[in-house]
Amino acid sequence: MPAPETDPSTSITPRTQPVVPPIYQTVNFRLDENSYDDIRATGGLNEYWYSRFGNPTVDAAGAEIARLEGAEAGLMTSSGMAAVAVVLLTLLKAGDRLVAARELYGDTRDLLERDLRQLGITVDLVGAADLDSWRQAVGRAPVAVLYAESISNPQLRLLDVPALADLARGAAARLVVDNTFATPLLIRPLEHGADVVIDSVTKFLNGHSDVTAGCISSGRAHIQQFQRRVITLGGSLDPHAAFLVSRALRTVRLRLDRQMSTAARVAQFLKSRPDVEDVIYPGLAAYPQRELAARLLPAGRAGGMVTFVVQGGNQRGYDMMRRLRVLTEATSLGGVETLVSMPITSSQFNLSEKELTEAGIPPGMVRLSIGIEEPEDILSDLAQALDASRRP
Repeated sequence: MPAPETDPSTSITPRTQPVVPPIYQTVNFRLDENSYDDIRATGGLNEYWYSRFGNPTVDAAGAEIARLEGAEAGLMTSSGMAAVAVVLLTLLKAGDRLVAARELYGDTRDLLERDLRQLGITVDLVGAADLDSWRQAVGRAPVAVLYAESISNPQLRLLDVPALADLARGAAARLVVDNTFATPLLIRPLEHGADVVIDSVTKFLNGHSDVTAGCISSGRAHIQQFQRRVITLGGSLDPHAAFLVSRALRTVRLRLDRQMSTAARVAQFLKSRPDVEDVIYPGLAAYPQRELAARLLPAGRAGGMVTFVVQGGNQRGYDMMRRLRVLTEATSLGGVETLVSMPITSSQFNLSEKELTEAGIPPGMVRLSIGIEEPEDILSDLAQALDASRRP
């Protein structure tokens, strides 16, 4: 069959602009002289020619998250862990030293202690909220990168980003902050002096438990370095996933407002229970870092995560989760459905008992990611599950 005289793909572009950005579900783009010039000059970083290097749909999602984070540019990746790996493998080399918070997502800690050490990178861990330990660690020897989560998973410890940014500048180091739990609607680390921000977009930013994605937000020069690493390692995001992220970002403020409002009620309810040993939520008056929370977090907004410790240890925690009817026992977080999990079998399943204790994860710790269900339904489900699980 003879080839058509005209390419049909060139005749489907509408005269008027679409309200919803289109999905460029394509691997490659037609090459022209501009493409070749860019390939020769930069390795093909600035022209669309192959979607592992760049794709309009993917770039649109990255640009929107960068806008939320107050960054010059954003780079989407295939997962939050891909973003973490790309940043650290770009900023660190053999012989360098990394100082990081001890309270980290389990797979991030694996990357630091297993993979980075094997590459000849020294890794020192300190308490996220212990500024004296940070100062001592930074002053002990040259350091290339400081790394921590703005609100730690699952202990909900708040990072003093301005203080760490000052430490990093004084040591000629870069501060990298994982902003997944806080999101840019609570904290914008770049505005407090951080150099690079990472978001697991899988979580609150996408918020529908249907996309795995990450994003790196920083200055344009840094982003171009990270882009080269994504190209090499292959951690690029699929265009259709990026489209779903862009769609979800249109409702992120509405979702988070609802989640945070309900989370505050859940925290107060759990605080009233005699069978709950501890409740950790940055909006509570008893929150250990209340002063820092008042300084860094917007008034009345303390996030959508609640962590609590139930009497009876891990077995009681398991029993309570099994009796839930509205809440879903599942890993991940930030979705429109309320999710419940125990860190020892999800986010920190790979830590030893000693490491769990050092990271501030006691027996019976339960992590709640609050969704957008009716608050009364969440509260009544927690109440009946807690009541039922304490019966012999």
